Amino acid sequence: MTQHSALQTLIGLAKDDVDAATQKLGRVQRERGEVEKQLQSLITYRDEYHARFTAAARSGMAAGNVRNFQAFIDTLDAAIEQQRRILEQATERVEAAKPEWQRTKQKLGSYEVLQKRQEEAAALKQARRDQRDSDEFAARALRMRSSQQHS
Repeated sequence: MTQHSALQTLIGLAKDDVDAATQKLGRVQRERGEVEKQLQSLITYRDEYHARFTAAARSGMAAGNVRNFQAFIDTLDAAIEQQRRILEQATERVEAAKPEWQRTKQKLGSYEVLQKRQEEAAALKQARRDQRDSDEFAARALRMRSSQQHS
């Protein structure tokens, strides 16, 4: 019985580990998605701003406005590059969390296999015990009938 309780404890702890690893993986995946969305927003904004500037520049523009535009585009490009680095880091966190999640799932699966084997062994042992008891009962009944017939 102690072995059964120990295995149940291990399964419970392994389930907690799987839950924690699942939550962590989900969190880093959500974070990565948010970072990617922010990157796409920056890229879209840069493209729209560049298109508006190009359209306005066709009809003529002061040199100061061109310098301001270029400075702003440079700032946007720097932000986009920084966001790309953040995205790479977020992707690395996701890739690092996946093996941990898989390891915890595998560990839980191993414990569950052990539990199933333990239950099957206990059921087989009980079936043998039941068969032995049944055989003994039948043998006793036969002996009693036999002794009653000889009396």
